Amino acid sequence: MAGLDALAGKRVVVFGFGRQGRALARWLPTVGAQVTVTDSRSAKELNLRRREFPGVRFILGGHPAEVLDGARCVCVSGGVPLDLPVLERARKQGIALSNDAQLFLERCPAPVIGITGSAGKTTTTALVAQIVECAGYKVWLGGNIGNPLISDLPKIDANDIVVMELSSFQLELMSASPRVAALLNLTPNHLDRHGTLERYVAAKANILLHQRATDVAVLGWDDSGSRALEPIVQGELLAFSRYEMVADGAFMLGSRLLVAGSASYDANPHVVCERDEIGLRGDHNVANVLAACAITGAMGLAIDRPGVGPAVMREAIRAFKPVEHRMETVRSLASVTWVNDSIATAPERLLAALASYDEPLVLLIGGADKDLPWATAIQIALRKARHIVVFGEDGDKQVATKVMKLLSKMRVGADRVSRAQSLAEAVNRAAEVAQAGDVVLLSPGGTSYDAYADFAERGEHFRQLVSKL
Repeated sequence: MAGLDALAGKRVVVFGFGRQGRALARWLPTVGAQVTVTDSRSAKELNLRRREFPGVRFILGGHPAEVLDGARCVCVSGGVPLDLPVLERARKQGIALSNDAQLFLERCPAPVIGITGSAGKTTTTALVAQIVECAGYKVWLGGNIGNPLISDLPKIDANDIVVMELSSFQLELMSASPRVAALLNLTPNHLDRHGTLERYVAAKANILLHQRATDVAVLGWDDSGSRALEPIVQGELLAFSRYEMVADGAFMLGSRLLVAGSASYDANPHVVCERDEIGLRGDHNVANVLAACAITGAMGLAIDRPGVGPAVMREAIRAFKPVEHRMETVRSLASVTWVNDSIATAPERLLAALASYDEPLVLLIGGADKDLPWATAIQIALRKARHIVVFGEDGDKQVATKVMKLLSKMRVGADRVSRAQSLAEAVNRAAEVAQAGDVVLLSPGGTSYDAYADFAERGEHFRQLVSKL
């Protein structure tokens, strides 16, 4: 029957009842799917209100083998490891594995701009959306940032533009790529989940691998990991760089940001703005702005829309504010500035934050470790920070344990380092040692899962603690 969704009448199992799982549990019944949700947590732990999900069957507290009975599709939420035995069984039984992002891309009537990278993807995604909106389009912003978007499908029009952040967890399962796909950078991350750097890179590469010859790829040209994926680009290639003049894309020349080639409305190089017009701190954010210029300037290549001109880019860039929990100034108190960079869930992000400050720092680091190397980050931190507060519980998977061992080997004295068991204790210690002119920087370098649901909850707690000082 015409108009029926491919999942109509099919049994679909949703693994994981977080943000993505909840969105799927609401959307799947609207297309006629028979939905089962399974999660290792209990209904109480999930704060489940079953009446909000009519017709959905729940199997909670574990994943029994019978959860796959009759299933035609299994949708895996981002936080669910793909090596679960029950998912291995699904593969062996020939059951298709998918996720909310894949289902959305397959059905979205509007062109999609997809953005990924080891760092900077949320800021870039948000800025791209603001530039496109400033150009007069109706924009749908979501994916790994905020709204999963799948529930918005009935409201999206073919004339709209979708701007979507994609994580390695989402891309790991995907066999579809957006019309405009940007890969900002590739550095070791999430090795606790992917196991090896090769598997992590393979997941990220999916954003490019399934494009068509008429699509556009945007690569970070200063990053060796991103640049190395040039051979798999299927369509038009654009680049962005802080150090090189690129023929197609965006680059920096002196203190100016320019677009050129396909990213320029008439193919000639054009100045977008001066660096000091960017309201974001740090060289890494200059790279994010260049990426956004390359992406939006090239819309006309893969999308039947005019590329955005430099004047519109400049207007949006000047108005853009830092995204929450990303080097966000929380408060100034007694000439001490408190900064929330809770998004720093890897040492690489911590290094970017450290490079953004010349002021004396009191640095708060901790959280859960992702099996990433810490030696370089600690060496730089010791050069940049007047005092380091290491917070969090002890344990093999804890940043605090790894970092304290490194500091001990380096024979760093107690006058440079404090140990705290919690973020609250760390904030109080930072308040004790901070001096006028200092920046107290929460840039943990580890994930929040040791004590919080996510980095946003950790950042919000930091805000609350600082507001009470």
